[in-house]
Amino acid sequence: MLMPKIAPYGSWKSPITPDLIASDSIRLEQVMIDGEDVYWIEMRPSEGGRYVIVRRSQDGKREDLIPADFNARTRVHEYGGGSYLASEGAVYFTNFEDQRLYLLEDDTPRPITPATDGKLRYADFVLDKQRQRIISVCEDHSDQGEAANSLVGIDIETGTIQPLASGNNFYSSPRLSPDGSWLAWLAWNHPNMPWDGTELWIARLEPDGTLSGKERVAGGLEESVCQPEWSPDGILHFVSDQTGWWNLYRWIDGNTELLFEKEAEFGRPQWVFGTSSYAFESADQIICAYAIEGSWHLARLDTKNHNLEPTEPKFEPFDIPYTEINYLRTMQDKIAFVGGSPGETTSIILFDSSSEKTEILRRSSEVSIDPGYVSTPQAIDFPTENGLNAHAFFYPPKNCDYACPPNEKPPLLVISHGGPTSATSSSLNLSIQYWTSHGIAVLDVNYGGSTGYGREYRERLKGQWGVVDVDDCVNGALYLAKKGDADHERLIIRGGSAGGYTTLSALTFRNTFKAGASYYGIGDLETLTKETHKFESRYLDKLVGPYPERQDIYESRSPINFVEKLSCPVIFFQGLEDKVVPPSQAESMYLALEKKGLSVAYVTFEGEQHGFRRAENIKRSLEAELYFYAQIFGFKMADPVKLVSIDNQVHSG
Repeated sequence: MLMPKIAPYGSWKSPITPDLIASDSIRLEQVMIDGEDVYWIEMRPSEGGRYVIVRRSQDGKREDLIPADFNARTRVHEYGGGSYLASEGAVYFTNFEDQRLYLLEDDTPRPITPATDGKLRYADFVLDKQRQRIISVCEDHSDQGEAANSLVGIDIETGTIQPLASGNNFYSSPRLSPDGSWLAWLAWNHPNMPWDGTELWIARLEPDGTLSGKERVAGGLEESVCQPEWSPDGILHFVSDQTGWWNLYRWIDGNTELLFEKEAEFGRPQWVFGTSSYAFESADQIICAYAIEGSWHLARLDTKNHNLEPTEPKFEPFDIPYTEINYLRTMQDKIAFVGGSPGETTSIILFDSSSEKTEILRRSSEVSIDPGYVSTPQAIDFPTENGLNAHAFFYPPKNCDYACPPNEKPPLLVISHGGPTSATSSSLNLSIQYWTSHGIAVLDVNYGGSTGYGREYRERLKGQWGVVDVDDCVNGALYLAKKGDADHERLIIRGGSAGGYTTLSALTFRNTFKAGASYYGIGDLETLTKETHKFESRYLDKLVGPYPERQDIYESRSPINFVEKLSCPVIFFQGLEDKVVPPSQAESMYLALEKKGLSVAYVTFEGEQHGFRRAENIKRSLEAELYFYAQIFGFKMADPVKLVSIDNQVHSG
């Protein structure tokens, strides 16, 4: 056995390379089951970020379903999701380029909806078999000003569109009862986001396809309802956080009943359409996923004893290794979902609930990483402001080929996740292992405002974005530095989108970090609220304050207004077609820092939107970021990379 080489942190050579991450990895989402077949979406960076519908037949054959010039991605809410439907052997999907709804017939997509130059967009589909139509969320950009959202019925043969429900700012989750006579859906209005407050509605479907007798059955301004589903015997179920936690409910005989109360999250924030945290194994057996302290679990909930002796429904967790579970679907005793664990990247999992055997249908990465290069996350709580604790996953450096010089402590890279109403996961992430295997520790923070810890924790960020999240990232870094797990003089912060705002705020309004990386991050809150898309156009009302009434807060928390307080190097990464956070934000910050004389770099990507999907750009951003830190902190990179233009570069070491 070879003795580990002694080399400074950051300079370790690793088999986890940007090439490996970008070219081999795919993103898996939107699982569906149709009969005995399992479907899912693969987002492939190696194909320019194309979204491909894949089917795994009951005979084990796996095949792509759409031609190479099609991309199954919707732009409703800009974040999309719910972009296809597999039902009774037919596949319907939205194509990214023109946003039309297509039906796949004999391997050839046939457009159903008329061409509108992308002005009409569709998502979140359900088949109305009796009327031979698709019920869908529709987002109409035909008129100037804010887009109009509604529910519509789309005739499969003619493409004729019948309005069903309108008048609310947003709609999602149309769900048809098993007998086709009732429709349930969610609606909400500005300034709420779906995790703030939504309403669950039902209505009878008349023979002519119209809705009658609309009734709100749950939800409100301060109750978040998500994922309505009908049981096989026609009882409406849903997830609500009225107890402070997203728990399972049903609506029966005109009454709402809590099925099982637990301080756990049986739902997740509805950033995209089509997520699923529960499904029916039978009329009274629910397979459900739930999160506790940031980690997900799988269980069976037997509801048949509800309101009988014994009064508590039976709740049976499964013993599985997965800590991330989403897009959960069932077929008889088989459960399909996207799952990940600290030792494995996310995969399409098929789990047999009777034998408890697992089959992996597709991995997001086929690369096998030696455990000697994999850092296992440690779930930590640490003290933060106001006598509270915050949560994070800590990854110490790990590379079996290397050891550090005596008395050297590692640089620490603090990650602030996007959203900000979202959460990070402990499942194996090669991008995190890229850093740890090169000798850089990582702290992945679930700051106050993150999901997975109940509504109270989520609402810590109410009116406090740019304060609570920053405090938690700072205090997490200082906590590890004080423990001796990180070098106090080499603390770094990075983040994308909303995480980029936390990053820029931490670098501007605190003096803890010595360098940072912003991926399509927000520098100007005023510009964001004026220029962003409809879905998030009033998001900041809750996170910051109403605009323009509290313009003073927007100004005081925008890093772009306080560049004079920045005193450390920053690298910016930006897609030039980003509609969520326009490039003007990064450009303004970059120019201000360049003028001030700070070391700064600005890396842009043609054709990229909000989040990088192309393999070459994912690779370039990773290697450029490590190169930037190497130049700032004076360690040598193990592998040669394409140089990054750094303005005002101060050579270290």
